[in-house]
Amino acid sequence: MEITNVNEYQAIAKEKLPKMVYDYYASGAEDQWTLQENQYAFSKILFRPRILIDVSRIDMTTTVLGFKISMPIMVAPTAMQKMAHPEGEYATARAASAAGTIMTLSSWATSSVEEVASTGPGIRFFQLYVYKDRNVVAQLVRRAERAGFKAIALTVDTPRLGRREADIKNRFTLPPFLTLKNFEGLNLGKMDKSDESGLASYVAGQIDRTLSWKDVKWLQTITSLPILVKGVLTAEDARLSIQAGAAGIIVSNHGARQLDYVPATIMALEEVVKAAQGRVPVFLDGGVRRGTDVFKALALGASGIFIGRPVVFSLAAEGEAGVRKLLPAFSLWTNTFF
Repeated sequence: MEITNVNEYQAIAKEKLPKMVYDYYASGAEDQWTLQENQYAFSKILFRPRILIDVSRIDMTTTVLGFKISMPIMVAPTAMQKMAHPEGEYATARAASAAGTIMTLSSWATSSVEEVASTGPGIRFFQLYVYKDRNVVAQLVRRAERAGFKAIALTVDTPRLGRREADIKNRFTLPPFLTLKNFEGLNLGKMDKSDESGLASYVAGQIDRTLSWKDVKWLQTITSLPILVKGVLTAEDARLSIQAGAAGIIVSNHGARQLDYVPATIMALEEVVKAAQGRVPVFLDGGVRRGTDVFKALALGASGIFIGRPVVFSLAAEGEAGVRKLLPAFSLWTNTFF
């Protein structure tokens, strides 16, 4: 299968996946204005190309939190990947390792931290939601540590789940043959059916709405892993993240799945980078679909970018082979502009 751009994978995924599953991956909150803007905003940023520069040797390698990776392009956390393909997170982990880059595993993965670690070597981060039961959180963080994960990406923009109208219409729930594997032994792995969205009901029952800056500090008392604060869109919160001891910031609007009518991530990036003043690395997550998008984010000060939906769509289209094609291709598309 010859793929020339990421959007082709999305079209294939739409054909192959059940409507409920595709809509879950593809849709955003409410009017989906931010969902469209996340991609469209990149088109507002233009290049000022310089010429007659020797580009015969291009080095895409970089370091993230001290770890050397092949390119400034990493895998964002996306939940429930076995809905896309039976191999799910196993396939993504192997593909990311083969590409020499970082995979971030979602708390709501359909493979556990131990199972992903069993796929072989690789640099992996763990995305964390904070549950009401802090013993559950502490246990999960320690499991991630033991499994060799190298950082915690604390998601801070989801005390309540965004109003995802496609999920409400589809009565979204996790298929009965799957569980949220990281919580399976804690009786928190199942998602009950609901008159609206089963995920929204699950979040309302389990996620701690009191989450605040003091919890970033609390996490530092239970783990030695560096903590990335994921979900920052303003200079004010960038400064507070650094004050709270964050090792890095991920500019993210949760793939436009939380609060609609917030800025596209690329439009929020420069403000956050300026506020960080080089004290911690700033990453971008959201809307990246082409190498030109990666280049624009790097030019505006990002230390690297995370891609989510492109990974899930390539996984749905061709399994591990699709993700293995996608990640090097993103690097190739990007280095055209270096």
